Amino acid sequence: MNLLLSLAIGLALIVLVFFGLNRGLRLPGRQAAVILAILTLGFYLPYALLHWEGGDVLAIHLAVYLMTVFVLGLLAYQREQKLPPSGRSFRWGPGMIIGFFAVIIAMDSMFVTLATNGMGGRVAEILLPKPRHAETISSHFPGVISHDFQKKEALYNQYLHQVEQQKERGWQVQYGWLGEAVAHQASSFQVRARDKQDQPISGGNVEVSFLRPSDKNEDFNLKLAESEPGVYRTEVTPPMPGLWQVVIVVRRGDDVQEIRASTDVIDATSKAK
Repeated sequence: MNLLLSLAIGLALIVLVFFGLNRGLRLPGRQAAVILAILTLGFYLPYALLHWEGGDVLAIHLAVYLMTVFVLGLLAYQREQKLPPSGRSFRWGPGMIIGFFAVIIAMDSMFVTLATNGMGGRVAEILLPKPRHAETISSHFPGVISHDFQKKEALYNQYLHQVEQQKERGWQVQYGWLGEAVAHQASSFQVRARDKQDQPISGGNVEVSFLRPSDKNEDFNLKLAESEPGVYRTEVTPPMPGLWQVVIVVRRGDDVQEIRASTDVIDATSKAK
């Protein structure tokens, strides 16, 4: 669910429940606020854990919800008390604290929304004018970071075990472009694999993943065909110039060799110059 939409729905429910407790059941403001805070945690935390969107999203929701409960309880408490001799019911101290956290929460919500969905509409046209040579422009951050930390830890431990096995296996894998890698032009990418005895690794399966650090939507995978014993080759047409991460996986039977590297793809206009 959209961050701003979920915040709006939650705030509306909190206000309705608070007025139901305070006005409907005639509970004092502070007591209604305490009950509402417990209800908020009891309902939202299980929902957030079942629909996990990250610790930042969880923190923003809890901060907004609990701050709203606090403000409602404070306003109801001041209304229930007798006014001070000056006739003023507003206290600058709590008001400044509430205002400070309200600004922080609003800015954090805006940043998370922009990073997730980008900037659209007339504002994007003004702040992000379209470059002459660009087909599209986006202000969101598609390089999403996974929040499955336990799963990532297990995969990392598995990767370390795989690295140790690769060292013992002693395979020699050489890879690279046969010529220059130019965006929007077909170039040959080759992998040469030999075992510990310097014999060609024939009959294997070789896959190459090209990963774009700035935009995961540009990632793509290719399978390499064996052109001669131990030599695997394919034609690659990079969709964009710049830096690419390369992951090469060589399999033969149960043995797996993985190599991670990076490569630069030049722009066709730069090559022409």
